[in-house]
Amino acid sequence: MIDRTDRALIALLQRDARQTIKSMADQLGIAPSTCLERVRSLQNRGVIVGYHADVNLNELGRTLQAIHSVRLSPKTPDVIERFIDQVWKMPETISVMLLSGDTDIEIHLAVRDSDHLRKIILNGIATFPGIVDERTSLVFEYRRKREIGPIV
Repeated sequence: MIDRTDRALIALLQRDARQTIKSMADQLGIAPSTCLERVRSLQNRGVIVGYHADVNLNELGRTLQAIHSVRLSPKTPDVIERFIDQVWKMPETISVMLLSGDTDIEIHLAVRDSDHLRKIILNGIATFPGIVDERTSLVFEYRRKREIGPIV
């Protein structure tokens, strides 16, 4: 069960995962030992699954983002797994989503430019046997929530 203190710790860590246990304890009005115990418990329970650096894709030379939607046939677990494995290995892949509905899989790509995107789609994705339909949408703006809490 996640209580108010856990929710507050999660919010603090999502804002800045580099802050110290003492700093978080001071902000929450709890003892540092309690804070450390709570953070470890959240990690052990799988609520906190990792810490990472948030990077600017433009600064990495990835100035164009796209969502590439794919429909596969046959839609067997083996075909889906092989396709996801193939696109997941591509360095341009940011995320992969398995969906219900008209689209089976959406791939979030971040590339240098439109020529790079064309090469990735034609040589890295479209060559997979079993693709029956695909669409590409350019991402004009991308926003992602950095603080996500439980729904209460």
